[in-house]
Amino acid sequence: MNTSDARRVLETALICASGPLSLRELRTLFDEQVGPDTLRDLLEELGQAWQGRGVELVSLASGWRFQSRPDMRVYLDRLHPEKPPRYSRAAMETLAIIAYRQPVTRGDIEDIRGVSVSSQIVKQLEDRGWIEAIGYREAAGRPALYATTRQFLDDLGLQSLAQLPPIDGPEGDDPIAALASASAQPPLIEDDAEPELALEPDDPPDPSPLADPSEPATEPLAPLPASQHPMP
Repeated sequence: MNTSDARRVLETALICASGPLSLRELRTLFDEQVGPDTLRDLLEELGQAWQGRGVELVSLASGWRFQSRPDMRVYLDRLHPEKPPRYSRAAMETLAIIAYRQPVTRGDIEDIRGVSVSSQIVKQLEDRGWIEAIGYREAAGRPALYATTRQFLDDLGLQSLAQLPPIDGPEGDDPIAALASASAQPPLIEDDAEPELALEPDDPPDPSPLADPSEPATEPLAPLPASQHPMP
């Protein structure tokens, strides 16, 4: 198979895929006869061939995919007028703390925010596929340790946590602003429906572990922002 035919195979597979394809998955297209380095070169050539179009080939945490460019969002939104999911500021602050301080427990998050973290917020982020429990801290009650997922990186269009923007708040500690700037279309934030319960100085963090992290989420994920829609 020559280089031109190999690029056509890659292009077809990526356009038809329902999600990002890893290098291992792409190698199966060629019966493992194409090495990883050659495959990366082909992907780079394919990405260059799509320069200047409304769709681009991007490398994410889970693999490679075609997606619309950010400047196409205003037009694609007309085809999908429904509003993206809205998240409370408490949920976004919780997500930002997990992203920048992981792994953390609910108690750690409460210590940073100064207010309690409801189980509903944690479940919302888990159901969205953005966070997961990766273990338990060896402490009283063995609280669950939370970290972000590959889905979180994919939705922000990132390959790794190292690509998260630096925290650059007025006092050098504004993770929610930095997290929002990482996405071309950050999730909408709405005011909390209920006031949060401030922690007293002597209140201990909630040590109770949550659900078994090996159990998959049962609810479907919310749709991606229009600026990050993969090709059908």
